[in-house]
Amino acid sequence: MPEVTQSEQMRTGKGFVAALDQSGGSTPKALQLYGIAADRYGSEGEMFDLIHEMRSRIVRAPAFSGDKVIGAILFEQTMDRDFDGTPTATYLWETKRVVPFLKCDQGLENEVDGVQLMKDMGDLNGLLSRAGAKGIFGTKMRSVINAANPDGIAAIAAQQFEVGRRILGHGLVPIIEPEVTITIKDKAAAEGILRDEIMKGLDALDQEVMLKLSLPSENDFYTPCIAHPNCMRVVALSGGYSRGEANRRLAENAGMIASFSRALTEGLSDSQSDDEFNAALAKTITSIYEASIS
Repeated sequence: MPEVTQSEQMRTGKGFVAALDQSGGSTPKALQLYGIAADRYGSEGEMFDLIHEMRSRIVRAPAFSGDKVIGAILFEQTMDRDFDGTPTATYLWETKRVVPFLKCDQGLENEVDGVQLMKDMGDLNGLLSRAGAKGIFGTKMRSVINAANPDGIAAIAAQQFEVGRRILGHGLVPIIEPEVTITIKDKAAAEGILRDEIMKGLDALDQEVMLKLSLPSENDFYTPCIAHPNCMRVVALSGGYSRGEANRRLAENAGMIASFSRALTEGLSDSQSDDEFNAALAKTITSIYEASIS
């Protein structure tokens, strides 16, 4: 049987995408939830060493494999490091059969028109060239919608698809992520505006992209996006829901698979023995996998 390509795995593989891309702003909270308080590190470098140890422990775990985890999103520093002495992207695909992605955005602008656009990405072309050379398959970039403002949401979609075309030009597959904040009162209205803008963006493409979206207020709301020929896959972010709630909502949306971050690491602790850690992670991975394939 011929080996499955990364594109085939992302298009039709059963499983979910692990989000291991906490950046400088979100790392302290991720470490705290993992049981590592701020007094355990004295510099940003030490902080990133600790989060890399956590990520390495996750990736090396027996349950973390392409059987259930079909892809993983990395922080730039993670891409530039190793797992067990092997470059991370190479290790993920060759050892674990997990397709590697890279978080490529540089954070968010202040809110305007109810949304937060992405900050200038600096030398994006240089980053994309490095990513391609290291074996990265695709990228992920996040912006945030805080209100059902048509002008703001149109600007979000325009920016996402514009940068997405640049990423496609480097031979990488972009994950377009316009996150709708789950706590806003007009979430359903914002999703309606966003879906229309996404469909326009997909119609204007001649290549496949992926989408990463908040779990919708109405089940199967993003079915038209999932069915679009220029959409390789739609993945869902947990967005602040507990893992149990995120899994429940995901299971009610056919065709969406998970791309959870905090919900993936929920219940893991630095103080756990390897056996305890691996058992907890295996249970988590199975629960997210089952919600993704339902």
